[in-house]
Amino acid sequence: MEKSNIDFPGQLYVIAAPSGAGKSSLVKALMELDSRVHPSISHTTRAPRGQEKHGREYYFVSNSEFDDMVNKDAFMEWAHVHGQRYGTSKTTIQDLTSTGTDVILEIDFQGALQIKHIFANAILIFILPPSWDELRSRLERRGEDSPDVIELRLKNAQIEVAQAKEFDFVIINESFDSALFDLKAIVHAQRLKFVAQRRNKSATFAALNIA
Repeated sequence: MEKSNIDFPGQLYVIAAPSGAGKSSLVKALMELDSRVHPSISHTTRAPRGQEKHGREYYFVSNSEFDDMVNKDAFMEWAHVHGQRYGTSKTTIQDLTSTGTDVILEIDFQGALQIKHIFANAILIFILPPSWDELRSRLERRGEDSPDVIELRLKNAQIEVAQAKEFDFVIINESFDSALFDLKAIVHAQRLKFVAQRRNKSATFAALNIA
């Protein structure tokens, strides 16, 4: 797929992190505070966890349904993660950002780097844990995974955090409130860029004769 440099009114934020770093909690808190940010719902072949619902956290699909979407080139990106597949629909992202909606997408680092290659204006944000010990503790406290799965997640995390250098911003989630402040600051800063301000405050720019 060719890289797109189209400047849509809405901004795409791509958030990646190892399991247990607090990515989902931070994204949820941001959306509760900022009504202009909306989630992009990915497709996945994994089963729902806990209270997750189809069409809210993810679109839960079968392997054959996922294969069909891959064959139809319906995904902006897709990847294997922890033995399952996850994908981001092209039309979902483009429809939202073209109408001025800021979209936040939680995916693994593989998908994030694919999107940056395709969607040049995407903002990539990586969430780091403060330490390996704290990451292990969070995974254990979560109580969702067996010891073997936790070990697999920690092994994968070593590969994942090594990719942080490829991202535009890095947030260390040692204190949740501080990490949330950092995430809000990144989103707000993008809205103050010249192109965004000229588009959103066109009357002011016109009055000041700024082209």
